[in-house]
Amino acid sequence: MRLNIPDDLPRQREIPPEPPRPADAGIPTEESHPILRRLKALAERASQNRLNHEPPTRARSAPAQKEHDTPAHPKTSDPRETSDPRRTSRNRIPAQTIGMQLRPEERNALLELGRFRVVRTSDLADTLYEGKHQKLNKDLEYLRSKGLIATRHINLRRDGKRRQIERIEVATLTKDGREWLRNSGGVPQGQTVYAGFVKPREMEHDSLIYRAYRKQAEKIADDGGTNLRVKLDFEIKAEVQRAIHAERKADPKHEMAKIKEQVAQRLELPFVNGRIQIPDARIEFDRKQQSDLNPDQGSRTGHEDIEVLTAAYRRGHLRSKAQAGFRAFAARAEQATITSKIEDDHDMMREILDL
Repeated sequence: MRLNIPDDLPRQREIPPEPPRPADAGIPTEESHPILRRLKALAERASQNRLNHEPPTRARSAPAQKEHDTPAHPKTSDPRETSDPRRTSRNRIPAQTIGMQLRPEERNALLELGRFRVVRTSDLADTLYEGKHQKLNKDLEYLRSKGLIATRHINLRRDGKRRQIERIEVATLTKDGREWLRNSGGVPQGQTVYAGFVKPREMEHDSLIYRAYRKQAEKIADDGGTNLRVKLDFEIKAEVQRAIHAERKADPKHEMAKIKEQVAQRLELPFVNGRIQIPDARIEFDRKQQSDLNPDQGSRTGHEDIEVLTAAYRRGHLRSKAQAGFRAFAARAEQATITSKIEDDHDMMREILDL
């Protein structure tokens, strides 16, 4: 069979080219799409933050100093012995520093604070600084900078006469100050040393014990008493509790009232209405030797119990103190209120001394 093959092949159909698309058609660009614009802004912000907060390079030439390499304070670096006599906190030296020297007034101030725990700074100025308050303030600033004492201001009770509340400054030893005082060798034998503020509500009353002591100590010295020691009510109460505990342990069946009465008699404390009366402070001293009467008698000890009364005392409390026979002291402005509370009682106070 014969096939007729044409000489010319058929032409392929030409497809016209597709016209070019506009730039904004198809895939969206960063300028046209809000999500892409947001992502780009976040990326730029993160890059900028990394540039601004680049961590500083650590110097390799200065290795970290170990604790045991820290230089200790010099033991004889009292700022008063250097070219800079100013007593500021930047010159503070730990209280345990050996060789720290204090003037007699400063040592006496520490001793009085240690014996009475809390004292009004104005009383220290009157008794130890001959009324020179400016000199006392400089010494208090120096002792504070050494960490030996602490001071604060307290409000006095309203008495109905002043419109404004009266404020006073009181001082106490710190633990470092108590340690320094004990190591100084200036504490009388048998004298307890206290430190720190306690009982904020009773601070006004407790700060007057030192003033009462000074008045009574003058009378004791005039009578020949020497080597005065002070026992505050904290220490006396502790002695009473130890004695009662020892008695109960020795004889558990012994009646408590009898035990208290025996303990009061042994410690020379008044026993009123079934209770042992504790004074605010007991002044112990050595009596003058009476060699003319008995040469072998030696020195005898004595004591005086003092109590500071305030108008805040209740009637029953005042009556117990009156029956105890303590040497009572009170501010003159409060004496009328105090006596009015107990004037109908048979057991009156023999005398209320002025503070």
